[in-house]
Amino acid sequence: MIPGYSYIRPLGSGGFADVFLFEQDMPRRVVAVKVLLSDAISPEVLQTFNAEADVMARLSAHPSIVTIYQASISADGRPYFVMEFCPDTMSARYKKSPLGVDEVLDAGVRVAGALETAHRTGVLHRDIKPSNILINALRNPALADFGIAAAIPDDSSDEQKIFAMSVPWSSPEVLQERVTGSVPSEVWSLGATLYTLLAGRSPFEAPVREKNTRDLITQRIIKAQYVPVNRPDVPAILENVLAKSMHKDPAQRQESMFAFAEELRWVQQQLGVPPTTLEVAAREWAAAAAPVNFTDTVSRGPVITTVNKDSRRAARAKAAIVEDKDGLIVSKAASPVKAGVIGAAIAVGVVVIAVVALIALGIL
Repeated sequence: MIPGYSYIRPLGSGGFADVFLFEQDMPRRVVAVKVLLSDAISPEVLQTFNAEADVMARLSAHPSIVTIYQASISADGRPYFVMEFCPDTMSARYKKSPLGVDEVLDAGVRVAGALETAHRTGVLHRDIKPSNILINALRNPALADFGIAAAIPDDSSDEQKIFAMSVPWSSPEVLQERVTGSVPSEVWSLGATLYTLLAGRSPFEAPVREKNTRDLITQRIIKAQYVPVNRPDVPAILENVLAKSMHKDPAQRQESMFAFAEELRWVQQQLGVPPTTLEVAAREWAAAAAPVNFTDTVSRGPVITTVNKDSRRAARAKAAIVEDKDGLIVSKAASPVKAGVIGAAIAVGVVVIAVVALIALGIL
């Protein structure tokens, strides 16, 4: 039970949280509510929850990132946050049938812009895959699930020790635990995701199911021998862009999500398709706020006011409040004598100004 919301139905569940469809009472709208499982709450899980809420709040102004509306603690003590309801996912779409080239290019540019925005604020998503690209109410892609996001490490950072990965879309260096995440590894994951949408399978998935164990797929990814999509409508120029994004050497991939998006836009132009607008937050905005604290394990409480209770404004406000005979708080009525004096002074001033104006015009 969440005050101000009416439960409708479950949407999905994961290892640490459930997602439900609710209807918000004011303003009226349907929303998705992500609630941590009661038996999964720990300092580590609370840490990732706080970070995810903060990251989404920071980034959800981007049109290709799921919007978060509220984060709080439910009556039974479970943290939750309320977010935009997206009725579909890219994962469900490609499993029905591979997506068209135009749609994949459009989605690629939009999601690359969202990730470039995240990178400019110092955040790595670290779990880019088709199921984390939702389809919003306008049928556009929206990046979700920043549950294992992390700060972009600098050259001297030694803080990140958690290796989080979704094997079919993770880069060789992540699978080999050489890095916990980086901009090049994110480029790989987005390239692998776009490949999946086009091929209807992950890039290193074999036609024979028995050859698709976690270990065998991992071995093929580490070798990084790109296999073309081999669809007649997928042009060679797009194959080259995807092959570059999944190069074994991170230094040979696109240097940023911005560069990746621009290459996808060039493919659109070569195909005669209007290039998708690349929406990326300005660097000035990204640098304006303090970095997200990924080590915060404190249960959030109410914001403490910074208003000085002893200020002159507070004293005047207090002086203007009295109790009536029934003990109710009411505003103190203005003195009628004082009001009359002020009114008379204003009237005299108006008359004086009028006389001076008439004399100046020669009428008097």
